[in-house]
Amino acid sequence: MISHRAIKFVTKPSCAYLQPRQQYSTSAANKAIGFIGLGQMGFHMAKHLQSQSQAPFIVYDANIEAMERFQQQVPAVTAAACPADLASKASVIVTALPESSHVQAVYTGPDGILEGLGHNTLCIDSSTIDTSVSIKVSQSVIDAGGRAVDAPISGGIMGAQAATLTFMVGSQNAEDFEQAKLHLSKMGKNVVRCGELGAGQAAKICNNLLLAISMIGTSEAMNLGIRLGLDPKVLASIINTSSGRCWSSDTANPVPDVIPSAPSTKGYQGGFKSKLMLKDLGLVSNAAKETKTPLLLGSMAENLYRHLAQNPQMAEQDFSSIYQWLISSSQK
Repeated sequence: MISHRAIKFVTKPSCAYLQPRQQYSTSAANKAIGFIGLGQMGFHMAKHLQSQSQAPFIVYDANIEAMERFQQQVPAVTAAACPADLASKASVIVTALPESSHVQAVYTGPDGILEGLGHNTLCIDSSTIDTSVSIKVSQSVIDAGGRAVDAPISGGIMGAQAATLTFMVGSQNAEDFEQAKLHLSKMGKNVVRCGELGAGQAAKICNNLLLAISMIGTSEAMNLGIRLGLDPKVLASIINTSSGRCWSSDTANPVPDVIPSAPSTKGYQGGFKSKLMLKDLGLVSNAAKETKTPLLLGSMAENLYRHLAQNPQMAEQDFSSIYQWLISSSQK
């Protein structure tokens, strides 16, 4: 068990002292940058953002161990007692959270961001969640006097580590986008405005739909080639210089030892978990139903990852472990 004394908190670890948000103003006094969500992606993103920012830096995560680990690596930061505490001190807030329910709780729940939000505070949500939830949360921030953009990410843990992420941004105006871009560009190399609020989420789920399908296709092609007697490295080199080339083959090839830096070569660790890909495919399915869009390969991909996620070990592994699932399934 970790003691609160091991962490340098902005305040005592309680948010009961906070006053109504009208008291706070970030227009002049509060210049800190706040980051909420120190998971596998957020941890690296926050490190890059902090190292390239001159402002004081405040972090929060529901997991106290994550905050302690971050402070051990970046001693200059302080830890907030809760999202509302962080919001009361920051003029820019970045959130990177797993699911819609987490984003709703962090922003609109008890001791949430809205309880400490200052006027004109810029909130950047880089979570991948339901588009409708994203728009609703963003509108709540705007109604409370803040500014909001949705900026989900593509690039995975490797991209977060290397600061080469792509941010797909939805904003209510160009000014908010440009302000957000100043901070997002410190964590990634591509920052693209996709349209109005929610447009970033829409672009992200379309990207991940294609990503899931391409990973399954790459896994099937590699498996077939190996069974036909081809050397996997030779086959991959051909695919990666031919029309079948894709990220799932040339960067995250699902066959171990083909790409040294790929999660498959590291025991399918350190990548985008299969259970999170299943979650994203669920978001795709919801969006398709809302828009009456047919999903043929997408539905098959969701079904395959649902079966894979029933294996507790594979659910926690990188989504390229679908290759191992295909192998094991074909041997039954």
